[in-house]
Amino acid sequence: MRVRILTAALIIFVVIGGGYYAFRQLIPSPDQKVDAPVYSTYNVERGDIAVGVDVSGPLNPSYGGSIQVPGGYGSMDSSGITSYLVDEVLVKPGDFVKQGQTLVRLDAPNLSVLIDNAREQLEMEEKSLASLMGVSIEEIGQVNPDRGIIVTAPIAGRMMDLQAKEGVEVKQGEIIARIVNDSRFQVIAKLSPGEYQQLAEDDVAFLNFSDYFSEFIKAEIVDINPNPVPESSLDLISDQAPNSQKESYEFVYWVTLEGENPGLIRPGMPVSIGFLNKEQAKEKPLEPTTIRWARYNSQVDKYVNEERVLSQAESVVTEVFVHKMESVKEGQPLVSMAGQDVQDTIREKLDTIRTQRVELQQLYSKEGLMEIKAPIDGIVADLNRQQGATVQPGEWLGSIYQASDMRMWVQVDDVDILQVKQGAPVEVTVDAVPGKVFEGTVEQVATMGKDHNGISRFEVMIKVAGGPELKPGMQAKAYVKAGNAQNVILVPLEAVFQEDGQNKVEILQPDGIAKVVTVELGLMNDRVAEVKSGLTEGQEVITGSTADLLPSQKIQTDKLIPDSQDNEGENGAGGTGEESQK
Repeated sequence: MRVRILTAALIIFVVIGGGYYAFRQLIPSPDQKVDAPVYSTYNVERGDIAVGVDVSGPLNPSYGGSIQVPGGYGSMDSSGITSYLVDEVLVKPGDFVKQGQTLVRLDAPNLSVLIDNAREQLEMEEKSLASLMGVSIEEIGQVNPDRGIIVTAPIAGRMMDLQAKEGVEVKQGEIIARIVNDSRFQVIAKLSPGEYQQLAEDDVAFLNFSDYFSEFIKAEIVDINPNPVPESSLDLISDQAPNSQKESYEFVYWVTLEGENPGLIRPGMPVSIGFLNKEQAKEKPLEPTTIRWARYNSQVDKYVNEERVLSQAESVVTEVFVHKMESVKEGQPLVSMAGQDVQDTIREKLDTIRTQRVELQQLYSKEGLMEIKAPIDGIVADLNRQQGATVQPGEWLGSIYQASDMRMWVQVDDVDILQVKQGAPVEVTVDAVPGKVFEGTVEQVATMGKDHNGISRFEVMIKVAGGPELKPGMQAKAYVKAGNAQNVILVPLEAVFQEDGQNKVEILQPDGIAKVVTVELGLMNDRVAEVKSGLTEGQEVITGSTADLLPSQKIQTDKLIPDSQDNEGENGAGGTGEESQK
């Protein structure tokens, strides 16, 4: 019974004690006013605000240039150059180069040969067309294919066998005429083996045309054939022995002689041939008995200078300017010819000349391209050929990038993307270059985000005005400026709330009564917001009150935000916010 009484007494004590404690906590002390709440306020003042977004990413060059061998890649170019040798490499990766600076010197061993061959071919074609048209090489550019061609004399001489007649059609390759220069003639002497052994290269030949005149004609040895030639005895004519009546063969040596024509000598004339050494040949008067006369006679073979004039195309002779046996000068017009084939031939030659001129010019230009020059100002990124290497036309040897114009591709989440605008200024820092800030600009903002682990991110491209100390791949940090304002009204974010879709604050009136007002906000970071309308400088906004506290809580200070000195250097929403209170 005693135990039950003690238990009941203990329970009554606990209930009474707990009730008293609760009463002391819920009922304010007599010195507190319980007729109105206590407010924490902030005096509205003017200050500066800046907002932005922090991002990071690697640097990449905006654009660059290639270090490339001249010519088309993968095949021999039109100039015929198949490869080059790297003669000298003047730069290395990492070097800063200026546009036009020589980077690599090349060598094309066969270039000079190609130029000489191309020049000779062009000169031949130009001379051919000039001769065909009867004009000088300088006048080729004014040639009109419709005028036809004028055939000119290739050498000075006498017209022989003139076949061209006006109005007559001639075929391509047909002989129109033959022109001979009879000032020099040629004779083939036939010497026996013994006579050949006595012959010296500087001997002088004397020719006797006794059937026509008595004077000896001097001739020079122009060729001695060291190989004996078998001749029929019936074809060998001799004044020293009767002609053979029975055919047999003898070995003879052919010696080619040339002499000046006094005007009487013609091809086919018989001649006796003798030789003297050059000292005996100078003696005056000449003693015939000292001449070593050859056993076999010969005859005049031909005139030294003789040309056949051929038709260059199927055509019709329109005019003949000379007569048979008439003396003509080199380049003198002989015949004019016309026709479709002639026109086609002229056009074909003109096209060939134009093509060869272009090819020759390309070869000349190659001489100036033996140096590979920098296409832009920049830094050599790589160069993968060394001295002595063989490279092909068009081959890529390396690249150059511009550190003065870099790009950053970064990603911004959907919370901050609205603060990133195209054209916004950017401050870029690089850990590898401490203490330096590079200027940048937002160049492109993606209009559609991409999901990354449940977070929507938007790609942003930032253009960076860099410098030679920057290199591709360096990690950079960028602060995208979303806006700033100076000398504007600022309020703490904790004073702002939304009601009916509008931004509002409470102000404490002079009579101590709170009043709700609608405000228009501007820039905002994680500490303060710009108020564009609804508040004036000097008003007090409520940032908290005892009505918002539990009965056991107390307001420790009448300001719930730090003063202006505490705000300096704090970060804003997604970036740095700076606000100064006046």
